[in-house]
Amino acid sequence: MRPALDRPPPEPYRPPMSGPTIAEAPSLMRTTGWADYALLDSGGGRKLERYGPYTVVRPEPQCLWTPNLPASVWDNADAVFDPTDEDEAGRWRFKGRPVESWELSWGEARFHGRFTNFRHLAFFPEQAANWEWLDARQRAAGRPLKILNLFGYTGVASLVCALAGAQVTHVDASKQSVQRARENAALSGVDNVRWIVEDARRFVQREDRRGNRYDGIILDPPKFGRGPDGEVWRLFEDLPEMVGLCGGLLSDDASFLILNAYAARISGASMAGLMAQAVNRPGRIDWGELALVEQAGVRQVGLSFFARWSS
Repeated sequence: MRPALDRPPPEPYRPPMSGPTIAEAPSLMRTTGWADYALLDSGGGRKLERYGPYTVVRPEPQCLWTPNLPASVWDNADAVFDPTDEDEAGRWRFKGRPVESWELSWGEARFHGRFTNFRHLAFFPEQAANWEWLDARQRAAGRPLKILNLFGYTGVASLVCALAGAQVTHVDASKQSVQRARENAALSGVDNVRWIVEDARRFVQREDRRGNRYDGIILDPPKFGRGPDGEVWRLFEDLPEMVGLCGGLLSDDASFLILNAYAARISGASMAGLMAQAVNRPGRIDWGELALVEQAGVRQVGLSFFARWSS
């Protein structure tokens, strides 16, 4: 009889790491009105909206149809934005005395509406669909998620996450935007957000070198922007690197990575493919469009594209 050979015990089976599954069909994330916002009507390349007590007319090329409400309702708006070029710049016309800011809310978050020089009112109402998802994600987590909000603007998403129990770091290159976000936080009674005025890409690179990781990342970059030290951001040139860096900042038990973009030449499908490359771990990537729903509940205006990885 031959002597038994000494063999090491067999290695336990470890299935190969698989990447995320990309949803086969797009999703439409619909924002309906709430107490402080409504899309009253749309058409003829414009939107008629209500922000708290004020009705506002803004240009919107997506509104190719004819308005439903009579012209007299549109003519009675408190403010109308007249564009001067194709890059969202222009001027406001007011029916009465213009106001600098006024208080609005979504859920527990309170923030200021403002008439900016770029037709926006200091927040983007269609993002309420994302706010709702983020709020539910944190509340179901069973632990405070460590969340990074890049290009955070005036901070409504940061406030929603913080009020739900998250530990939030808010980054924006604009000192004024971060100051507005701080004012909104004070209005909401939130005092535990980490505020950073810095170029988002430079901040992410430094966090990676330090080994800091996050359970959730919100990435909402503009088409074009400049950092506080003259850094230039161009969406199509710089987004692949940025998404890759964000994928590397996710913790081992991360919950999500959300990417949102307003550029006309991008799509949710392309953003999903980019995200799948950056997030090399199991999970699901949903992708599609964010839309505002008219008050009548029939027509909806698509305004931005998104891709979202969740574990």
